[in-house]
Amino acid sequence: MATKKTAAARPKAKPAKAAPAKPANKPKAAPAGRLKVSKGEKIPAGQTASQLIDQRIRDAGGWRGETFARVRALIHDAEPAIAEEWKWGVPVWSRHGIVCTGEVYTKVVKLTFAQGAKVPDPSGLFNSSLEGATRRAIDVREGETVDARAFKALVRAAVAHNAATKGR
Repeated sequence: MATKKTAAARPKAKPAKAAPAKPANKPKAAPAGRLKVSKGEKIPAGQTASQLIDQRIRDAGGWRGETFARVRALIHDAEPAIAEEWKWGVPVWSRHGIVCTGEVYTKVVKLTFAQGAKVPDPSGLFNSSLEGATRRAIDVREGETVDARAFKALVRAAVAHNAATKGR
């Protein structure tokens, strides 16, 4: 005959531990003179994308700042009607769609062309993100320079591709 355990015979459950208090999610203040715009964050009131890009160039400094400023100028030389935007926490240049984004890393300045795989690159400037079916990138390392003529041709080709495929 089976016996039924009574409540008194069962071990008492341990009280639940209180969850540790979570620290408040306060945005960290950027160091003086430094720009901090996180991914998905809106452009601070009173600042334009161009001003944020200027600040990014100043923050990068040295060869990275010089390289970033140079390719920015080449982009505008190639397509004077190009728009500067700030998306995903990075500079974006657009004309009939995204042409390219620019990022500054410790060892490279990276320019990612959104539709780079569909744009002719006869000079072979693309040297990064080559495995994908859509985008391509150019990584510029310290001591390297970008062929201005080839780079401007690439920007023009990307703009032409965007214009041709807009509205498809």
